[in-house]
Amino acid sequence: MAGKYPALLLYMLKVHSIETFGTHEGPGIRLVVFVQGCNFRCLYCHNPDSQDITGEAREMTSEEIIELLNRQKEYFKNKGGLTVSGGEPTLQVRGMIDLFQKVKEAGFNTVLDTNGSIVSSKVSELYALTDLVLLDVKHINPDLHKKITGHSNESVLHNAKLREESGKPMWLRYVLVPGYSNQEEYLYIWCEHFKNYKQVEIDITRPTPTERNV
Repeated sequence: MAGKYPALLLYMLKVHSIETFGTHEGPGIRLVVFVQGCNFRCLYCHNPDSQDITGEAREMTSEEIIELLNRQKEYFKNKGGLTVSGGEPTLQVRGMIDLFQKVKEAGFNTVLDTNGSIVSSKVSELYALTDLVLLDVKHINPDLHKKITGHSNESVLHNAKLREESGKPMWLRYVLVPGYSNQEEYLYIWCEHFKNYKQVEIDITRPTPTERNV
């Protein structure tokens, strides 16, 4: 198969689960692939069983995922397509590049749902192949972000800035969790930080029943 990334043809993704006809992970109806493994340990994680990179998972090739897309494509219309979530997809960045390059060659829309924690040339390459980035900014305060996730928000905010500078669209996602991320003063700071961004939509949600158990 001809392509820009011939060295990546054999890369596979560790997949935790797959959702067909997803409506919350990007625009339109989507095939949502949840990958296995995450470097964050969020106190209100929606998919805690997807955190362990060595956890039970199915290894899938890009071609297998494209086959699933082809089965569902009549429902995508103009907006739908593929979303990869997690876990954290950028932990498997080489496989993700291979997947998104082939998915775009096949004519499908690509969405990446990421915690934005990894900054590298390969992640930048992946972002360039991504039609829409869903960036989870857990908290604007670095200390509280670390309390919630185990990591600072420095890389997250850096990736947000890079995506804005690229001129390509991004959804900023924020979960309002009482006692963790709903402090009024920090919500104002969060809004102030992103107020001049031109390529964003804001997606604010409340925790699911599973996420409330913190």
